[in-house]
Amino acid sequence: MHHVLTTSPQTRLASSPDTPLAQATGTPLKRLSSTSLMGDGRALEIEHGGRIYQLRITQLNKLILTA
Repeated sequence: MHHVLTTSPQTRLASSPDTPLAQATGTPLKRLSSTSLMGDGRALEIEHGGRIYQLRITQLNKLILTA
C-alpha cells in the first residue's frame, strides 16, 4: 500500500542548526522523524517536479528513495 505525503499542522518539525549543511548554508534545516512520515506503513510516495518517488523502509530498516 502506498501513501501520498502531505504536510499538515500535525507534522512535527524541528530545526537542526548543528548539521553540516545547516552550518554551511547558515539556514537551519527542518527535521522530520521517519515515524511521522511513514506512520504504520513501510512505504510512501512523494511527488516532486512532476515525478513520483517512493520512499520505503527496507528489511534492514534502512530508508531508500527510488524513482
